[in-house]
Parts: sequence; C-alpha cells; structure tokens
Amino acid sequence: MKNFLIVGSLFSGMALTSCVDKDLGPLRNNFEEVEDIVYDWGATADSMQSSTYSLYIAGDGSFNFSPGGSFGGYWPNAHALHVYVDAYTRTGNGMYLDRMKKLLNGIRSNNGDTFTNVFNDDMLWLGNSCVRAYEATGDGEYLEVAEYLWHDVLESYSEVFGGGITWKKDTPNLKNAVSNGPTIVLATRLYNVTKNEYYLDWAKDLYAWQKANLVDPETGLVWDNIELIEGVPTVKKDWVFTYNAGTWIGSGLRLFQITGENGYLLDAIQTAKSSMTRSEISTEGILKNEGQGDGGLFKGIFVRYFTELIQEQALSETDRDTMVEFLQFNATTFYKAGLKRPDMLSGPYWREMPEEQTDLTTQLSAMMLIEAAALLQEEGFFD
Repeated sequence: MKNFLIVGSLFSGMALTSCVDKDLGPLRNNFEEVEDIVYDWGATADSMQSSTYSLYIAGDGSFNFSPGGSFGGYWPNAHALHVYVDAYTRTGNGMYLDRMKKLLNGIRSNNGDTFTNVFNDDMLWLGNSCVRAYEATGDGEYLEVAEYLWHDVLESYSEVFGGGITWKKDTPNLKNAVSNGPTIVLATRLYNVTKNEYYLDWAKDLYAWQKANLVDPETGLVWDNIELIEGVPTVKKDWVFTYNAGTWIGSGLRLFQITGENGYLLDAIQTAKSSMTRSEISTEGILKNEGQGDGGLFKGIFVRYFTELIQEQALSETDRDTMVEFLQFNATTFYKAGLKRPDMLSGPYWREMPEEQTDLTTQLSAMMLIEAAALLQEEGFFD
C-alpha cells in the first residue's frame, strides 16, 4: 500500500460480561426508507462476484484497477484472493479454485515473476490470503507462498523503537501498524496450520510491541506509525484508519483463541466498541469515507476482522448484539443507498451511490461487506 503512508481473570470458555461504553446513538439513514425488503445476502454476493469478475478481470487472471485498465496492484489483488476464498467457502463452487490459482500466478507475473516486494504490507496481505486459501483447498502451494512471504517480511524486523516490522524494506526508521498488525495475524494463521510455537512466539512479541507503541490505551484505536524525526521517535496519532483497527481486532482475537488469555479479547472488544462510536472510524453508525485508491480498501479489512469478533463464542450477548446491529446497519444502508445497479458497483461512502469510476480497492471493500453479511446470515446473526 503506497499512497497514504509516506513517511484478566475469566476463563476462555466463559462468556465475557461487558457493557457498551456509551450508547451507539441513532443509526441514521439519509434516504427514504424502503419497506419489506427480504435480504438474500448470498445472492447479492454472487451478483457482485459475477459483475466484478466481468468488469475488472484481466487475461492473466489478475484484476485491473479499473474496468479496461491496467494491473490493479499487488495488495488489492492479494485482497481479491481473500474475496475468492470467501466465495468458495460460502458456495463450494469449483470455478473459484481455478480463479484463485490464476490470480496467484497473475500477481507473481505482474511483480517481475516473484512474490518479493519492497512493501512489507503488500506481502503480508498476500501471505494472509494464501493461508486462508490453503485452509479452504488443502493446496500446499498456497502454504509455501505464505511461509516464503513470512520469512521475507521478518528480514525487516529490527530493534529500532524496541522492535517491530518496518513499513518498507528501505524505511528502517519508520514502523507502521499496517506492517505489524497483519504480521501478527499471519503468525497466528501459520501457527494454527503448523502448530509451530515459533510463529506464536513472534505473534506475542509483535503484539506487545504494537500495543506499547501504536495503540491508544484510552480508546484502543490504532495510531498509524512511529518514525524517527530529527532523532526523536514520533508517533503519527492523527492518522487513524479503519483497517488498522481491523487488524488489531483480528490480532487480539486470534491470540485469545490460541492462548485463552482474556486480556487479548478485552483489547479486541475495546477497539471494536470505539470503532462503532468514535468519529475517527464511523459517523452515525456508518464506517467513514476514506476515499478511493488505497483508502477504498480500508473498510473491507475492518469488516473482515470485526465479523470474526462477532462470531467469537466468548463474546457477551450484549456486545454481540451491538456489533451485529452496527454491521447490519452498514450492510443494509449500502444495499439501499450505495449499491449501483445493474453493475453492482460501490463508492467510497456506503451511504451514497458512486459518482465516478469505481476503483478495484473500493469495489473489493464493498464485496467484503456483502460476503460478511452472507456469512452472518447463514450463521443466524443477520436477518
């Protein structure tokens, strides 16, 4: 990702009792209410998958950045693999197997016939989607790619600021949430499939580092980066993005599920609550507009890990109900006010129809929202 980053005591089997810090407030729609809609989120997801494939696919199986344009970039295509895995696990349709493999090969061929990249976050997104592809298909090539990317990224670990992964391979004095949160998630994914304690040790270490350096202890919101400026470590506290909150939720949730240590889950819940109520992340119940380009993908990343938190059995029913209401409101608002038919396209703000060309990043974000809605409807959380 290139444009934005220039520079306690409860057992794991028990339901957690926690209260919402403040009322979520009115969930407001800026459109005339449409009555009697029967939502079939799976069918909507299928329509978006089909339309996006028709409009954005390139001859080599990768996705273009715009309909008829050029290669959509390494990290958006890495997330496209995530979205394929969503569709395959939901439908079992074998056509996605071929599309997944072509996409993986297309990413490599468009990247100089290698998966190595100067942007650590690019490689991390692909590593995470590859582990999911491996879990869904049993195809060992995906796991091989993920492990290769893991070791490549770890070369950017250093003791500058006491630990952490640099944003890029050539930015030794700049470390970002986007290069550490996804590393924690990838480490836990690799631990889950290999049971190698090496990965778990790294996850714990990086989690402790990020919490100490890039997480607001009062809100759980995630600051974007820490940089050495004129010899002084400086935290970019005014950059708060949905995707960093999302990967932090995913990091804490996974470490709780592996270790049973309640503190990790409480961290994830704190960040989720703040994301629903604070203007840095959402306004009147809708995740904020972060523009197109790189920013177009941010909300989808948040939705992916927020959805996983909803699914966690140890979550209290009070917290789960609040989170379900929030995410369902985003989905229904987008369905009624932001989904441009018949092309099934999205804009960067889910309250409004797209007014211009839809970037691949923006489209993928909305697809993650609808795939999440389909999953939660299937599991009985959504109407």
